[in-house]
Amino acid sequence: MSPFSKAHTRLAALRADLTGDAFRPEDPGYDNARKVFNSLVDRHPAVIAQCETKADVVHCVRFARDLDLHIAVRAGGHSVAGMSLNDNGLVIDLRRMHTVTVHPGSRTVRIEGGALMSHLDHATRPHGLATTGARDPTTGVAGFVLGGGTGWLDRAFGLAVDNLLGVELVTSDGSRVRATDHENPELFWALHGGGGNFGVATALTLRLHPLPEFSIALLTYRPEAGPDVVRTYREIMEAAPPEVGGGVIREQLVDALLTYTGPERDLRELAQPLRALPHEAEILTALPHPELQRVLDSPPGLRNHWSAESLTGLPDEAVDVFCELGNAMPVRTATRHLLFPQGGAIASGPNRYPVPFRDARWTVHPFGMWEDPADDERCVQWVEDVRAAFRPWSSGAVCLNLIGDEGADRVVAGLGAANIRRLAAVKAVHDPDNVFRFNHNISPL
Repeated sequence: MSPFSKAHTRLAALRADLTGDAFRPEDPGYDNARKVFNSLVDRHPAVIAQCETKADVVHCVRFARDLDLHIAVRAGGHSVAGMSLNDNGLVIDLRRMHTVTVHPGSRTVRIEGGALMSHLDHATRPHGLATTGARDPTTGVAGFVLGGGTGWLDRAFGLAVDNLLGVELVTSDGSRVRATDHENPELFWALHGGGGNFGVATALTLRLHPLPEFSIALLTYRPEAGPDVVRTYREIMEAAPPEVGGGVIREQLVDALLTYTGPERDLRELAQPLRALPHEAEILTALPHPELQRVLDSPPGLRNHWSAESLTGLPDEAVDVFCELGNAMPVRTATRHLLFPQGGAIASGPNRYPVPFRDARWTVHPFGMWEDPADDERCVQWVEDVRAAFRPWSSGAVCLNLIGDEGADRVVAGLGAANIRRLAAVKAVHDPDNVFRFNHNISPL
């Protein structure tokens, strides 16, 4: 049988086996199925399989192995490097697998592998429960959690991965595996930061926390007030309890956000130093946590390039650099310049996992977004300029969720040099042929 005939026969068999759909480039719906958050990414998979069950995922892995096709795995499609797409390979698209099941009594939730943050937040909110989620509601939960996971609630509830209780995987030979502290504990350890290196995550179980009240203070300032705003924000956060989070967000103006897992009246007092500065607008209110996600989410379909640096501190010189680079931000774009506090439950969380950025004090996150291809060079360069300018205060670690494909050294920075050999050994057991390579990749030992 010729390779073409074999591929045609196997694709027909895959389509017959799937509960979901499989798209080839000539099929209606293919172009829509291959769109991801970052429109700078334009790749053309040979097959996009939209799975609805674990069995569908197993069929897809075996199909790809039989035809020696590369595999990419998609849920939210938010990777800035487009890691959920490939050229001439198979994409396992999990977006139809988005069921979220909340167990209020045990304060846990089971999330299928294609669920987005919006699915998780809206399922947990009626129970007065929540867990650390991404800062954008269209982010995929699985990729976010397994990559570490920093969001508005991390100072209060820890990194997303600190709340991981179990993972259900389909591995590179099509086997179904469960990883917890008691089942495949070494694999479970590796999944705390190791992302999609070890298989397709078809479901996750997460710990939930009570969140009966949530409030925000969001104040907007003119750009020239930036240094005073950031210094004031820094002083507040250095004394704030873990229940307080947020960040400084520079767009055309400067926004200072405080989040609080408690009542508005307490946040009002905490926010007073920021309120005392001359400002253009102010929102100080109780707000359901999912609503904050919608207020500050990022529009899809733009061209994107972003990165991050974890910082050991934020001295006055670093504040000035942040503000100067905010003034140099490409104009007439949707670009954002972000600064997040760490500490709290991030720093006090378990230190046994491969997430070395938890000890940083701050994270700077240049987030380039633009529409016109003519702006590609200057927007990409601005992000790189921010990274370079903050290296004097870099901790040397980074959250892999916040960066693209920046080379092997940055993967080591995201996982910790002391952990790489151990992670490679786990990779060798569960994916010895590096089938799952469209990620922040770990080479098998």
